[in-house]
Amino acid sequence: MQPGTVYLIGAGPGDPGLLTLKGRDYLAAADVVIYDYLANPVLLALAPQAEQIYVGKNKGKHSLPQDKINQLLADQARSGKTVARLKGGDPYVFGRGGEEAAYLHQHHIPFEVVPGVTAGFAAAAYAGIPLTHRDVTTSIAMLTGHERPDRKLSSLDWNTLANGIGTLVFYMGMTNLEFICRSLIAHGRSPQTPVAIVQWATLPRQRTVTGTLTTIGDLVVAHDIKPPAIIIIGEVVNYRDELRWYDNLPLFGKRFLLTRPKEQAATFITQLQALGAETICIPTIAIADPPNWQPLDDALSTLDGFDGLILTSANGVERFFKRLRTNGLDLRRLADIQIVSVGKKTAQAIEQYGLCPDLIPKQFQAEGILDELLEHGVTGRRFLYPRAETVRPVLIDGLTAAGAEVVAPTAYRTVQPQKGADMIRHLLTTGELDAICLSSPSTFDNLCAMIGEDLPTLLGTTELFSIGAVTSAAIERHGYRVALEPEVSTLDDMVDAMVQHYHPRTVNS
Repeated sequence: MQPGTVYLIGAGPGDPGLLTLKGRDYLAAADVVIYDYLANPVLLALAPQAEQIYVGKNKGKHSLPQDKINQLLADQARSGKTVARLKGGDPYVFGRGGEEAAYLHQHHIPFEVVPGVTAGFAAAAYAGIPLTHRDVTTSIAMLTGHERPDRKLSSLDWNTLANGIGTLVFYMGMTNLEFICRSLIAHGRSPQTPVAIVQWATLPRQRTVTGTLTTIGDLVVAHDIKPPAIIIIGEVVNYRDELRWYDNLPLFGKRFLLTRPKEQAATFITQLQALGAETICIPTIAIADPPNWQPLDDALSTLDGFDGLILTSANGVERFFKRLRTNGLDLRRLADIQIVSVGKKTAQAIEQYGLCPDLIPKQFQAEGILDELLEHGVTGRRFLYPRAETVRPVLIDGLTAAGAEVVAPTAYRTVQPQKGADMIRHLLTTGELDAICLSSPSTFDNLCAMIGEDLPTLLGTTELFSIGAVTSAAIERHGYRVALEPEVSTLDDMVDAMVQHYHPRTVNS
């Protein structure tokens, strides 16, 4: 059997958006992903089909020794698998990627190296520190600070570092920070030389502390800065106040739990992350087929007899058109039917199928649809309303009372996921969440069922953000307070409302 190829992929410094396109493509093609402690686990979603093996090292706690990791890479490749070796930062910058590549070469295993954004460069950029500046310095040294202070002979040329290089960037140096600062001063570097420590660089939990060679040690203790962190030493640190941007974002440092399925929250996640927030997506609903497709199939068989089609969710849109194809029908059957969408997001889902809704109410909920349909008269009209298994009776009762006929087959069910409760409980217990974002009544109903009677205690200071009035009513019905509800029930408006919530005078353009 021909061995598979091992791809040594630099995962970047933490922000998943900094993964290269080539790295993304090789991850998607992998049969097995072998990943490190500093590789963002979010990236594993790019390889859902792959076996995932954790071999991280954290402060001396090694899940697998390096020689065993080397052997694991070779063994997986020998079995014919495509192997993605996902390493934090860049594989060849203080990442032992060279050792792994050498082992693979010696054992005749084909490999490729995909460079990554190394943590030192990224930490500086996200902290607002240019590593070079024509007015200050044109030289940089990238170093590992993992050296033992009690060694009689240091492998570092401290005289050159202190006097000949403008910017010093130390990886893995927090344990030896005092030794590093003391050595530089002893060899002639000014005690007033600026220093920045950047912890968890490029992630919303990033923290940056600045001081000098003489003060930074006490500041690190006072602010409880611990690894992983990058140390940046040099006059360029003085540019931070002017050039900082990441930690000035309006939602920087905020951590939100999203409760809708990830594939339906992709745009929402991107928007929040662009504003500096950290998002954790743990769905409290899952979408399932109806108990019986026959009622919807029967309605589709008489599609020509309907005057209107009412769609009130992206799930309903997907299930309706999927079933339309299953029954051998196409879009021509909808030519004379008025298509009603509950809001913009549902309309976008409809447009994916090449159709434009005829009606989108100003109020993005069932009451809005009802009001606008009644305004034009519905007596004698026949509506198809493929819906979730459990919905409020507003549309069906209102249209029926006004003289319309409503056929409302179940197109999908929202059910409680089998996984996720333990992770949510952990996040609440540790107080790591600023808010939970809820996009439908069922997301909160299921959250209550998943966490149980401990939820009031576990919530603590975690706030509840609601997409709109209907969801807010469900939250309040359980006895909880809604901290935020946008004026218009869309995720775009929810993002704006979240910015306003934390920065009342900020206008999000």
